[in-house]
Amino acid sequence: MQKPDIDAPDLSLSALFEHWPEAAPLFFKHNMACPGCPVARFYALSDACRRAGLDETQFRAEIKTRVQAARQINDR
Repeated sequence: MQKPDIDAPDLSLSALFEHWPEAAPLFFKHNMACPGCPVARFYALSDACRRAGLDETQFRAEIKTRVQAARQINDR
């Protein structure tokens, strides 16, 4: 399965967690219970940000920073 585009506006939460599991702790940091939620496959990241009152651009940047850091650690 090909990785989806992490910047896609309709990226589902389930796809995000499947391909970038290191992003999950950021949701808990923001008091969001999205990882493990049974409806995560029906919600896009933009939906979750809107429901939690988060700035989507800023949260996406936070996720990408976490993913890049994890990638650097795994490439060692």
